[in-house]
Amino acid sequence: MRAVNPATGEVLAEYAGHDEAACAARLSAAAEAWREWRRAGFAERADVARAAARLLRQRAAEYGRLATLEMGKPLAQAEAEVEKCAWACEWYAERAEALLADAPAATDATRSYTRCESLGVLLAVMPWNFPFWQVFRAAAPALMAGNTVALKHASNVPGVALAIEALWRDAGAPAGVFTTLLAPAERVGTLVEHEAVAAVTLTGSEAAGIAVGARAGAALKKVVLELGGSDPFVVLADADVEVAARQAVLARVQNNGQSCIAAKRFIVAAPVAAEFTERLVAGTRALVVGDPRERATQVGPLARPDLVADLHAQVGRSVAAGARLLCGGALPAGPGCFYPPTVLAGVEPGMAAFDEETFGPLAPVTVARDEAHALSLANRSRFGLGASVWSRDAARAEAFAHGIEAGAVFVNGIVKSDPRLPFGGIKRSGHGRELGAAGIREFVNLKTVWVLVS
Repeated sequence: MRAVNPATGEVLAEYAGHDEAACAARLSAAAEAWREWRRAGFAERADVARAAARLLRQRAAEYGRLATLEMGKPLAQAEAEVEKCAWACEWYAERAEALLADAPAATDATRSYTRCESLGVLLAVMPWNFPFWQVFRAAAPALMAGNTVALKHASNVPGVALAIEALWRDAGAPAGVFTTLLAPAERVGTLVEHEAVAAVTLTGSEAAGIAVGARAGAALKKVVLELGGSDPFVVLADADVEVAARQAVLARVQNNGQSCIAAKRFIVAAPVAAEFTERLVAGTRALVVGDPRERATQVGPLARPDLVADLHAQVGRSVAAGARLLCGGALPAGPGCFYPPTVLAGVEPGMAAFDEETFGPLAPVTVARDEAHALSLANRSRFGLGASVWSRDAARAEAFAHGIEAGAVFVNGIVKSDPRLPFGGIKRSGHGRELGAAGIREFVNLKTVWVLVS
């Protein structure tokens, strides 16, 4: 398994993968570890989670650099990602016992209640774009609930995958409680079906979700899917256009534009469309593109050459269908998987930039005639992950938000994940939730206990 620096094309390291037998052995070991880990009290699990948080902070520079080298994330963003992982560990360490406490119910029994019990081994199939955060937002609640975790990470971030396994071991997790499987994507189906696996969580593409969801369903295993998104960024006529445009740039290019919850369709009310577009283009042109290890860099490379090719093809097809290229849109010369931050105007439904998920620094602008039209455009997508609405009248925007078909809607703010709030989507963006109280309860057996005292 090979790690390649997307900024230079340099091979960083090669790792010996785990063959099918080795993966099976690691899954069996995780199942054995679960038999003890599920009996550990919340206090013991919390000690491990808090130790993991301390180590994350101590190693933030090291881990940030590793993520930057393997997938191209700007260094400051990579370090912030590591800090967010520490926050999640601490949040669940402090609250898991209360979130999973027995819940009494009044019935015809002397005593009846529900209790949350762990399921076993959770297979976590994770992507490369947030190589630490995606793992920890699944692992922190799952481990605190008493499950063990087997990570099948993206093949282009093997160094990160092994570093996370070592971190949990260093934090005091017993052997097998968290294990990494260095396996190719084509083996995921076999991993899902392994008898040691009790449940599956996947963050990835729509196609990956369909494939893994089908295998999990055939094996009758619980699955949570967090898939793609084409989040609308809706600017109403009374919005503060200067603020909305400034935040729009960040919402589109954070993580080099490679985020499921990045703003991907900019739907702007006609009275402010010209000003918003002008400001969006100016902010986009001002971005610093370059070596992600440099602190001044705001946009680094995409993670792989095929992602550059896919994004450029989407731009080309949109322009051919009538969109107007306002900036960017040209493949740069030189090494690395760079793509210039790009703005398209005149984008309409039926164009690639509107209908498809675009994974990179591409901002397509669509003009809405009125609020009803804006809502119709926002919901005209097979995805339903996140959305944001911008207006000086927060109550008006909040009412508008209630009509948007998405798992999360942010008013006057950029969509983000937060340990305190459930995270996930509807429609082709998947099902189930991570984070918050809902996230820790996804992978437990909600057992009913009914007791009659004679």
